[in-house]
Amino acid sequence: MNLVIDYYLAPQSPWTYLGHQRLADMARAAGAHINVRPVDLGGKIFPVSGGLPLARRAPQRQAYRLVELARFSAHLGMPLNLHPAHFPVPADDAARLIIAVDEADGTDAAMALTGALLRAVWAEQRNIADTHELASMLAACGLPASRLDEARAPAVQARYEADTQRAVEAGVFGAPTYVVAGELFWGQDRLDFLQRRLQAR
Repeated sequence: MNLVIDYYLAPQSPWTYLGHQRLADMARAAGAHINVRPVDLGGKIFPVSGGLPLARRAPQRQAYRLVELARFSAHLGMPLNLHPAHFPVPADDAARLIIAVDEADGTDAAMALTGALLRAVWAEQRNIADTHELASMLAACGLPASRLDEARAPAVQARYEADTQRAVEAGVFGAPTYVVAGELFWGQDRLDFLQRRLQAR
């Protein structure tokens, strides 16, 4: 039986960006399937899990976050702007676009688009709340612009809400969170543990 990873993500999260490609590679090597599940982190999950938007966190926590981002960027050899031009950024449209692509084009396409969105924020100084930028990212991924219209469909919004509720019920409180058979792995710095879990099937 193939392993399944529920991948709860926020397309504006730097930690999701830092772990995204490693997750994709890890799942491919293990023959695991990824369920791509963008969630409403700030609007729905933080309020019930004790999380705070970045601007409301204590100065010490905000400062240390920048230290850790710089460390992981250097360690992983991944470019990352500590103060990107478009952050904080509303991410609901990007999240719904990932869902629309997942529904129409499948997991691989949704993962590719997710990677493009994450790079756009953290490495390319692009605005993932801008429709023209989203259209450009779709084109770069070989996906039709019509996915933008499909992302506004009630069924896509319903799935966004359902996956967010699924995350709450699973105990998710931050992004990225990877869940395998009910076991949570929170944060890209837990990918080593996820890999061990996949290898111990």
